[in-house]
Amino acid sequence: MSRRVPNTAVLVIEVIASVILAFSTSAFAQRVEHYNSPLYSPRYYDPNGPVSNGMPDALKKVGIEQRLGEPLPLDAKFRNENGEEVKLREYFKSGRPVILALVYYECPMLCNEVLNGLTGSLKGISLSAGKDFDVLAISFDSRENDKADLARNKKASYLARYDRPGTDSGWHFLTGTQDSIDAVTNAAGFKYYWDDKTKQFAHAGGIMIVTPEGKLSKYFYGIEYAPKDVKFGIMDSSKDRIGNPAEQLLLYCYHYDPATGKYGFAIIRALQLAGIATLIGFGSMLFVFWRKGKRREI
Repeated sequence: MSRRVPNTAVLVIEVIASVILAFSTSAFAQRVEHYNSPLYSPRYYDPNGPVSNGMPDALKKVGIEQRLGEPLPLDAKFRNENGEEVKLREYFKSGRPVILALVYYECPMLCNEVLNGLTGSLKGISLSAGKDFDVLAISFDSRENDKADLARNKKASYLARYDRPGTDSGWHFLTGTQDSIDAVTNAAGFKYYWDDKTKQFAHAGGIMIVTPEGKLSKYFYGIEYAPKDVKFGIMDSSKDRIGNPAEQLLLYCYHYDPATGKYGFAIIRALQLAGIATLIGFGSMLFVFWRKGKRREI
């Protein structure tokens, strides 16, 4: 005589099946949302089309080309963190080398990492800003020239992060007009691009060291800079020595979206699979306990 499966066991199985279906639907929905990103949307092969390396068009327009030995436009005018108009040459009158960071202060990701990495590296060396070198951050977003508090707040933030008394005079945060920005970025080989779709700048990460005469002497790519290398770069630059070309390992800032980006998708997918596996294991355990209980009844 056949026995009916208890209603409780049926209910548990139905709940597990419903949750698994929900996870599957969520995974499919995530995949659709993921493909909304221009970076990771599906591509179709056209044998008659041009050969592509898979890099988005926006990133083909950005990068950092090393212009070793080339001078910066020292007559370019900017606005400092106090709102005062200054010429770039003001920061090269001390006879100290200058560490140049081309960033923008409202950047959602990479620019902060560049400045964080630079600050961390400088904390690891005995040389001090304002005494042995200067730090010069220049925003390449001309819209920030009308936001007086941005540069001032950035300076205060990184002075606190650097946490070395008496170095206030060695940190400078500038904004400028588009003409002044173009003059500096072109001279430094820094190529960036405004993307209307994402409303962000596409750009690469890195810093440069400039001699006291205003000539580019050393490039560092990425967001982490070995303190020893930075120290030697400063020391060489202080003697007007031009360094050798650095290996180009570019990190890009473009369309960073944790909801639809590749890494976000991979993490969410892994969590979904882990949740499904947990539910299956839980369901299997309940089924085994139920079978053992039935055998005892017999």
